[in-house]
Amino acid sequence: MTWNFELVHGPLGRPLSGLAWDGSGMLFSDVNHSSIHRWDPVGRTISTARKYTNRTNGLAFGANGVYYGGQSGSRRIARFMPDGSANVPASRVSGLVHNTPYLLAVDRQERIWFSDPIHRAMISGPGPQRFPFLDHQSVLRLSRDERNVWGVERMTFDTRAPAGVAVSPDGKTLNVAESDNEREGVRELRAYSIADDGTLGTCLVLHTFGSDHRGLHRGIEGLCVDIQGNIIACAGGQSSGPGPLVYIFSPTGAILETHAVPADQPLNCAFGDAGLGSLYVTTTAGHLFRVPSTGRTGYLPFPQGGR
Repeated sequence: MTWNFELVHGPLGRPLSGLAWDGSGMLFSDVNHSSIHRWDPVGRTISTARKYTNRTNGLAFGANGVYYGGQSGSRRIARFMPDGSANVPASRVSGLVHNTPYLLAVDRQERIWFSDPIHRAMISGPGPQRFPFLDHQSVLRLSRDERNVWGVERMTFDTRAPAGVAVSPDGKTLNVAESDNEREGVRELRAYSIADDGTLGTCLVLHTFGSDHRGLHRGIEGLCVDIQGNIIACAGGQSSGPGPLVYIFSPTGAILETHAVPADQPLNCAFGDAGLGSLYVTTTAGHLFRVPSTGRTGYLPFPQGGR
């Protein structure tokens, strides 16, 4: 099946990153302009959902119309409320301010799994930071304990450059993009089992990206999953390898499909529209594409935007 990539918005010349379906429209984050916008597929209009979001990257809905965003500019996960307010549940791991939250996923228990690399370009202001970066770049989890108190835990201990994360529909697997696109960096799609107590098992490497005489093959940035647990991933670029692609991997890592993206460096992807059969894709150059018919049904733990 050949996908038709319809250009919805852009290019803006700056990254569009986070994507989250609210039940009738697609939210997307304009990182450098610190704003979140909303595409209405029925009216085919774009409006501003929030301003002054302090470089929010990844987005994901929880319950009751609440959604979460990785505020890389202020190094915290923000909780955006339906009434327009926002709050910060917790921003420290083992007593230390974490790095720069990037992409995230919410599971059915409303635990927020997020990648926490060091994106120095996302930090506002010159000179040394008041709160130093951590000595690791990991996947962290924001969740509530038995007393309903929010806290942040370190979940991975073998990552160096985590990017996209996605939880399988059965809640038993955390898929992680390990994407160090520097020389000698590791670029892998990984799967970690989630135990009943919430801890992660040893990772399985589902796919590894290589290099050739032209350079490194760009690894995965954003991830999402369909209802069968297949992993939809944005990777590649025009400089080397097979080009900018959306990959579809089985839960065991087999490549089921690839679809060429009509712009360099696809960044993130998410399902939306009625029936969750459309896929939205963003790029580092600020494109927002929509594939109106993928032949697949996306999985969202809160498909109506938590309402």
